[in-house]
Amino acid sequence: MAEKKDLNFEQAMTRLEEIVKQLEDSAISIEESLALFEEGTELTKTCRAKLEEAEKKITILTEKDSDKGNSASG
Repeated sequence: MAEKKDLNFEQAMTRLEEIVKQLEDSAISIEESLALFEEGTELTKTCRAKLEEAEKKITILTEKDSDKGNSASG
């Protein structure tokens, strides 16, 4: 699998869903469960970072739109 930081948001979420299904399966060992949990934690960080990045872009874009509206009315 690609490096976790190289995954896009959708790929990371898909992998997280796979991990959850595997963790719900009681047939896996404690060691495997811990490894999956660790991978899931890293994927969560990746998703959070991508969401924060998107939020910053949205804020910048809406501020630009707001500034355009203010200068046109003034």
